[in-house]
Amino acid sequence: MKWMLALVASFALAGAPAQADDAAAKKELTPTGKLRVGVAVAPNPGAGNVARDANGKYRGIGADMGEELARKLDVPVEFVPYLHSGALTDAAEKNEWDVAFIPVDDERRKKVDFGAAHIVLQSTFLVGPDATAIQTLADVDKPGVRVVGIENTATARAAAASLKSVAVTYVKGPGEMIEMLRAGQADAIVQSRESLTGIAAQVPGSRVLDGAFLNSYVAVAVPKGKPAALAYASAFVEDAKASGNVRRMMDSSGLKTSVVAPAGVKP
Repeated sequence: MKWMLALVASFALAGAPAQADDAAAKKELTPTGKLRVGVAVAPNPGAGNVARDANGKYRGIGADMGEELARKLDVPVEFVPYLHSGALTDAAEKNEWDVAFIPVDDERRKKVDFGAAHIVLQSTFLVGPDATAIQTLADVDKPGVRVVGIENTATARAAAASLKSVAVTYVKGPGEMIEMLRAGQADAIVQSRESLTGIAAQVPGSRVLDGAFLNSYVAVAVPKGKPAALAYASAFVEDAKASGNVRRMMDSSGLKTSVVAPAGVKP
């Protein structure tokens, strides 16, 4: 009998650290009693942003991942919208959101902690219908080409760094950028390939260029100083990749050509 009691006690002790870690993670991830998911909202769902349907429901992989994580934590989900991922990142210090799924770059590392990646991200250009001389990425970097990007975003920063002969014009949000392309006030706009593919359908004659000036990742992020939350959210992402959930979420969001990040990638 004594050996049986000792065995039961050892199992209980073995499970205690995991339970403690889960409790610490839930405390850091849900300080308000619900999971607040920061989302960047655009006209179409992309790798690092979501969209809203006619009923106001958020759709896209970031929303799907947030809802699934809330179910795992057994708490309600609340989406906190921002005009773009830069504004979302800037709000990390304001205690407005608990978790987000956003593109990774060095500037953002100063404001948030990134965990496991779930999407391989390619950034490129969408060329307007009148910009027939632009056929390749190299053609974009020629004097006189008008390139527009969204301020304070990873893709716009990377585009500015890659272009030597052209200065990027920055706008507040995706709607303004798309209107400039439609009106012939821009020759090329910059975003992730996934987002640009959706935008191309709205601008007849526009083209998404082959190749990429930035190869990066979209990963789970939490405000700084929350190690238990980051570990829990990263484990959740790895499980979602291994189970095929990430692939299914991407496909349902229209990101059928997007690539799932390899297991264990923490950019």
